[in-house]
Amino acid sequence: MQYLYLDESGDLGFDFVNKKPSKFLTLTILSVIGVDNNRKLINTVKRTIKKKVNIRKPSRITELKASNAPKEVVEYFLRKLNDIEIRVYSLTLNKKRLYSHLSQDKDRVYNYIARLVVDKVELKEGLGCLEFIVDKSKNKKEIGDFDSYIKRQMQGRVDPEKTRLIIKHEDSCVVQGLQAADAISWAIFRKYERKDGYWIRIIKSIICYEDMYLP
Repeated sequence: MQYLYLDESGDLGFDFVNKKPSKFLTLTILSVIGVDNNRKLINTVKRTIKKKVNIRKPSRITELKASNAPKEVVEYFLRKLNDIEIRVYSLTLNKKRLYSHLSQDKDRVYNYIARLVVDKVELKEGLGCLEFIVDKSKNKKEIGDFDSYIKRQMQGRVDPEKTRLIIKHEDSCVVQGLQAADAISWAIFRKYERKDGYWIRIIKSIICYEDMYLP
């Protein structure tokens, strides 16, 4: 079993004159091989929430959200990830370099960047099933377009007779793997948006691919 968790940091706003969107958009895929490693990842998220978050507000918080959590909690969690056999693949879009006509088709931009990240992920054959889990933020049509696009890109890399591909769109509040991907994406995003490389250095041992699109 291989699990791929996709999450992002930043936004898809492009009105830099009248509004204040993020300058960058980071898409990150967290790859986990095997049920045991996935369980370790899930338990690490749960322990972080229990020991580091809910010690302040007992039993009130069930989701680890890096942008809202105290910095010492995020650092604790990111350091714990180095003890798990996981791999990270990430690409950050420099939004100001994108052609203006493309900025009008946000779903197309998102799907294209996601595909570029997927292309970098090492896919394991013979594991029976590949679950691609995406943070649920799209409507029914957008989900259909995303799934069809990603499946087409992955068909040549995954033998359907050996590996069943499943794409799920889930709420991050109930999927700990997505919460982990959120924290990792946040750490990488900070490198570009805030010129803050401290956080990405913590997880450098698990990063297999990290780059900027349209530098």
